[in-house]
Parts: sequence; C-alpha cells; structure tokens
Amino acid sequence: MQAPITSRSAYPRAVLFDLLTALLDSWTVWNAAAGSEEKGRAWRAEYLRLTYGCGAYVPYEQLVKDAARRTGMADSAPDALEAHWDALPAWDGARELLHALRPHCKLAVVTNCSRRLGHRAAALLGVDWDVVVTSEEAGFYKPDPRPYRMALDRLGVRASDAAFVAGSGYDMFGTSAVGLRTFWHNRVGLALPNGAPPPEQQAATLAPALPWLQSFASIS
Repeated sequence: MQAPITSRSAYPRAVLFDLLTALLDSWTVWNAAAGSEEKGRAWRAEYLRLTYGCGAYVPYEQLVKDAARRTGMADSAPDALEAHWDALPAWDGARELLHALRPHCKLAVVTNCSRRLGHRAAALLGVDWDVVVTSEEAGFYKPDPRPYRMALDRLGVRASDAAFVAGSGYDMFGTSAVGLRTFWHNRVGLALPNGAPPPEQQAATLAPALPWLQSFASIS
C-alpha cells in the first residue's frame, strides 16, 4: 500500500529574534534604573539614537553611560541597570513561543549588545539557542546588515528560508536589506521610523507570531 503523501513543514528553517525588546522586557528594567518611566524612556531613546547612529561597534556599556549622561541621569543609573540585568523579565508568551518552535526551527538571537551581557540575557529564556550573535561579535550594530548575515551564516540558512521577530522598527532597515521576512512585536506602540519598510506583520503581543510562522512557507 502506498504511503500517504505528506506536505513539507510550513515553518521556516530558522527564526531569528531581537532579544532585548522582542523577547525580554528591558523597558521595565531601564525605567526602574532611571527612577521613572519618563526618565527611562528618554534615556533609552537617546541610547537608541546613539546606537543606530554609530554603525561600527562602540562598547555597549559605554553607549549606555553616554546616553545616561546626555539625558541627565544619575551616574548610578547605568550601574543599577547592569545590577538588575539577570532579572530582565520575559514578555508573556515568549518562552511558550520559543518552545513551540524548537522542534521545527533553528533558533537564533541577533542583539545590539556586548557579548558579555547579550549571552547572559539570552540565557534567561531557558532555550538551547543554535546561534547568539551580538553586535560586539559582528563588529556592527543593527540595522547594519552584517549582524543578521553573521547569524544566517552560522546557522547555515538562507535569508529566504528564515524569519525575523523584531522588537524595534529600526530592524526593518536591516532585515529588508538582507531579505528576511519580519514580524514586529511592537509592544509599546512605537511609530515605524521614517523611511523604514513595513514589516510583514506587527502586533502588540507575540501571540500572532506562531500562526504566522506555522504558515510561513505557504504564504511565501
């Protein structure tokens, strides 16, 4: 008797994730270190401006301190941020999404962070990552295409066979340049940066990411 024909998996071969915004709630920890949400958002915005403006890697910890100084933070704020680094909470649904994908896809992190802090943060999700790429290792900050390409090269997967889950609208500049279809977990309702290509999907939670990834091949 002939075996039934089964369709190939519709999952991508690999899913790459932004770490500190898409999977982990770094906003809460930044705000606590700053002393208020208003101060934390201003500090974080200045840090992001410096990060996306510098391109080639400048030590992450130095950019955090420079941004704190420029926004009038106390000198103790960056130390407080690092002191609570291992308490970065996962967004609801983050671990569930990763564990649902684990049997079907390779999993990777591409994060704007130092190697030391990036790998510590990635370990908080409790997943056996196939690849973790930090900006320090790539030599450039996102959205430069090189960090994304390094992750794909290490995974041995083409961009057309992979997906990216972003936490920042700036990621769309890099993922579009590389050819990565992107889901934007826009948790805090940020506007898409001027000139950035739109993501394929976006949502305020991670819940819609799994059905999107489950049907990835069928909608390519």
